[in-house]
Amino acid sequence: MRDVAALADVSPKTVSRVINGEKYVSAEIVERVHAAMERLDYRHNLAASQLRAGTTSAAIGLILVDISNPFSSTLHRAVEDVFRTRGIAVLSASTDEDAARERAAVATFAARRVDGLIMMPASRDHSYLSADVRAGTHIVLIDRPPAFLNVDSVVSDNLGGAEAGVRHLISHGHRQIGFIGDWPEVVSSKLRYDGYRRALETAGIPIDDSLVARGFSSSADVEQTSRALLLRSDAPTALFVAQNALCAPVIRAIRAHGAHDRVAVVGFDGFEGADLVEPGLTVITQNPLRMGTLAAETLVQRMSGASTTPAMNHVLPTVLIERGSGELPGPFAA
Repeated sequence: MRDVAALADVSPKTVSRVINGEKYVSAEIVERVHAAMERLDYRHNLAASQLRAGTTSAAIGLILVDISNPFSSTLHRAVEDVFRTRGIAVLSASTDEDAARERAAVATFAARRVDGLIMMPASRDHSYLSADVRAGTHIVLIDRPPAFLNVDSVVSDNLGGAEAGVRHLISHGHRQIGFIGDWPEVVSSKLRYDGYRRALETAGIPIDDSLVARGFSSSADVEQTSRALLLRSDAPTALFVAQNALCAPVIRAIRAHGAHDRVAVVGFDGFEGADLVEPGLTVITQNPLRMGTLAAETLVQRMSGASTTPAMNHVLPTVLIERGSGELPGPFAA
């Protein structure tokens, strides 16, 4: 800043005023300072000035399982849009369902003195974040509720949505319904499996654990497992796919088996172009845009001190969208 002041022939205080957009600085001075900054390739070190002033970082951390996943990327955009209008930067990280990577990301953001965190947790015990909460970091969990930590959260109705999807398949005459799901340790995955079971039990259909496949190492693993289910002598006539990233490989397996017009499918979310395949993929949809916006707005209120209410768990409804695959008739169709 001293170099910029010397080149512009002004005081360092004047440079500071220009950088901070303060009033009562002439247009001619502003132009000279900006010209000097550009010539010297000066970048304002916001973190350093805030450390000196004892203020906040004007940044929040966003920790997601996989930013490349369409669901997560929509969350990311929604959060970014809320904070961008407030001049607050969003720093992001992916965990790949690794609790150690999650802790490392939290530690990295804490070292940068972020004002808040929005997290899709990979860990099962969130009590380790208590120290950050005591230090004044506001935290909102997204997609998955908190465990052993009293903070705000925004989630979808995973249990009710899964139950509705399986009920839909039952209503179209299916009794032999397979379940393709994420890792069972993931809270949202467990709730969707519970919804699957509850729908079958309510309809008086026995649970067949051999039709349940959960936790996959790769897309190829999903496809291979789906093919194995379809090759059984008592193959399922319908599949409930409980995670968006699993839908495409399941559809590939069904089409390779030549059963796309016989095996009904309902996905919990889908994939880009899922409405363009034949038949279109029937889905239980979440609202990641609303989820990200609500999480960000909740964090803004906490950071500003505008909200002093106890921590809340916001549960957003899901919606069934019929596109054809979930409406294929089963053996018991009326």
